[in-house]
Amino acid sequence: MRLLINCFLWCLLTPLICSSQKIDDRLKYLEQKPPSVNPEIFAPGLISKNTESEFGSVFNTEATQFFYGVDINGRTEIRYSELIENKWSKPRTILSHDKYGFNDPFLSPDENRLYFISERTLDGMGAKQDHDIWYVEKKGSEWSEPINAGPNINSNRNEYYISFTATGTMYFSSNKITAEKKQSDFDIYASKSINGEFQKAITLGDSINTSNYEADVFVDPKETYIIFCARRPEGLGRGDLYISFKNTDGTWTKSINMGEKINTKNHELCPFVSKDGKYFFYTSNQDIYWVSTKIIDELRKSK
Repeated sequence: MRLLINCFLWCLLTPLICSSQKIDDRLKYLEQKPPSVNPEIFAPGLISKNTESEFGSVFNTEATQFFYGVDINGRTEIRYSELIENKWSKPRTILSHDKYGFNDPFLSPDENRLYFISERTLDGMGAKQDHDIWYVEKKGSEWSEPINAGPNINSNRNEYYISFTATGTMYFSSNKITAEKKQSDFDIYASKSINGEFQKAITLGDSINTSNYEADVFVDPKETYIIFCARRPEGLGRGDLYISFKNTDGTWTKSINMGEKINTKNHELCPFVSKDGKYFFYTSNQDIYWVSTKIIDELRKSK
């Protein structure tokens, strides 16, 4: 089976992106007009298309490189667009396979790794397995082959979505069975990185995790809040986005529904906040939306 890792030059051919040169803010975010506190479809017709389902998405720090997942009739792949010489490239597929899917892209804090999920087997040859978290690593001007994130992250069940604190702690979700958790609903976990090695993942407390489904978690790099998808009896649709804020004692506030501005009767998932803290991205009704993060400030004040 064929694995496509469409290698592109990170810094060799894109000095505008990788230098300290000032970038015109109007060129960032695919030159889209910034949203207000009312969510809007992101880059309609270019990224968000009627003929496809778009999911997890992430920009680099400079908002000049964009990665996102696409589902085409049940086959998932990761696409990429970049700003080169004041012009955005046409989105192209960078991770795909004849058999395995690739989704939920997320950059490591130093942006030298691209993380994602896949049903790929460890040897890249067998039948689909459960979803694991993988990454490819920047090797000069190319990507490495996919690397499994290891047993402190992955299990024999499904691991979904990835986000990081500034210090490298990975937040993700899993429906693994443990001595503490006998049920198979998805919960949210965190794994610290010490000397480049992920430690045993721990589940977050009951202010976040319940007996229901909790997944697709985004953590603020400073770890002041987390946003995640949950399916709860009081929800507005098939899956809603919830938010929790960090208390001064290090605990998390009881998570609250992000409300009708964000959540609908459809499925809201795949949260991401841009590195400049200005925009909140998420998926709704199979398109990517974005909104001003002022909506998060409003929720913080109301908690």
